[in-house]
Amino acid sequence: MMTNRQLTPRRLAWAATVLSALWLAGCGSTGSVPGQLSGASNAQGSGPAPRASSAATARDYRRDAARHIYNANASRIYKGQLPPILYAVGTLQVNLDTGGKVVSMHWLRAPKHAPEVIAEIERAVLQAAPFPPAQRLGAVTWTDTWLWDKSGRFQLDTLTEGQQQGD
Repeated sequence: MMTNRQLTPRRLAWAATVLSALWLAGCGSTGSVPGQLSGASNAQGSGPAPRASSAATARDYRRDAARHIYNANASRIYKGQLPPILYAVGTLQVNLDTGGKVVSMHWLRAPKHAPEVIAEIERAVLQAAPFPPAQRLGAVTWTDTWLWDKSGRFQLDTLTEGQQQGD
C-alpha cells in the first residue's frame, strides 16, 4: 500500500528540480551583474562615452581602464607610495562589451575579510562605466589588482606608485 508520503518517481523528479534551482540560486551573484559578490548599486555610469582605446591586447587595455577608474575616482586615489601594510588586496576581472559596458565580474582574489571593500570596488567599477571602448579588441576582459589602504583610498597595480618598505 502506497501512502502520500512515499517517494514516487514523480516526487523524486520534482525534488531534484527544486534542489537544483536552489543550488543554482546559491551559486549566482548577489549584485546586478554576473559574478558580483556585493549588492553594490547596479546603476552603471551614464556619462558620455570616453575616448576609445587603441590597445592591441587586453594587457595593453589595462592602462586605459585603470586611468579611467582614476579619473572617475580622483578623490579616492592614494597619493604617493602605499604604506607597507595594506588593509585589503583584491584582484578583479571585469568583462566589458564592445561599448565599454560592464557585463560581468569575476573575483580572482576577493578580500573576503573586508566585504565593504568588495562592495566599494564593485561600485567604483559600475559607476565608472562605460569604459573606453576597445576599438581593436571589441569586447575585452580587464583584470587589475586593487591595493586598498585603511583610509578607504586605493591604487591599482597597473598605476601604482609602489609601497613603502616596512621596518
